[in-house]
Amino acid sequence: MLLLLHAAALGVALTPVVPRVGAPMPPRPNWLHVPAPGGGRTRFEELRKTIHSVDLHTVCEEAQCPNIGECWNGGTGTIMVLGDTCTRGCTFCAVNTASTPAPPDEDEPMNVARAVAQWGVDYVVVTSVDRDDLPDGGADHFRRTVQMMKTIKPELLVECLVSDFRGDLRAVEALATSGLDVYAHNVETVERLQPHVRDRRANYRQSLDVLEHAKVAKPGLITKSSIMLGFGETQEEVRQTMRQMRDSGIDILTLGQYLRPTERHLSVVEYVSPAQFDEYKEYGLSLGFDFIAAGPLVRSSYRAGELYLENKLSKMKKEQK
Repeated sequence: MLLLLHAAALGVALTPVVPRVGAPMPPRPNWLHVPAPGGGRTRFEELRKTIHSVDLHTVCEEAQCPNIGECWNGGTGTIMVLGDTCTRGCTFCAVNTASTPAPPDEDEPMNVARAVAQWGVDYVVVTSVDRDDLPDGGADHFRRTVQMMKTIKPELLVECLVSDFRGDLRAVEALATSGLDVYAHNVETVERLQPHVRDRRANYRQSLDVLEHAKVAKPGLITKSSIMLGFGETQEEVRQTMRQMRDSGIDILTLGQYLRPTERHLSVVEYVSPAQFDEYKEYGLSLGFDFIAAGPLVRSSYRAGELYLENKLSKMKKEQK
């Protein structure tokens, strides 16, 4: 930090930082720790026992999410459809990749709907790997899954965390009008770092266009996105990203710390402090985001159900004024 300040004072141009595989990493701070899910009489324990009897694959367990206890106790679960093999190779992600994954299970939408109804959650996030091998990127599979869940359990709140569908706006429309409650797609990082972090088929503008078009297809639809920090982005780049996301009409934003899954993935450039996350949250709220979850352990689906309900209540109060 002193070196950076000295260079700035001398007017020396600094080379922008980019993340690299195998680069040295800063020591992990002592405030970055994972809380225990907790308790034999909590809702977490009830859902944990149920999940294995209904043949559901949750991202919460498979990705070892640090917030599993907090989310499950709050009645939110995240499940994965369309298989476990991605057609893209983002350098931050540990998911299996292949150019031709196995075909989708045509019975999955109904099976998932039945299983989720038995699982007992109030709010479910449905996500998937990227499926560029499918003509619509898997949009119709998502659409049928949402419709089946809403048919079997109409009161269930559904968020879909999806790919960019290669920028196919017809695919976006098919999902946006499916009856889902929240349309989510992650921008992942600031614009400058996109080619270093995401697969070449993904890009910053395409992601923002997808989220913007979801609202065109279904006016009033809640949209949501997420960015990871710690890749070498500057504070101004983060603020600029937040401004552009808000300009695209995004309602809910989550910000979390990037944590390297294996040594074959991008090294962490910086561990962003909790105080800095708090500052980003305050800045984002001043821009007009309805809600922001920001913190080192926050992930895309963090407290999704609670954020959705808080968003609805906030809008109702505004309409009553």
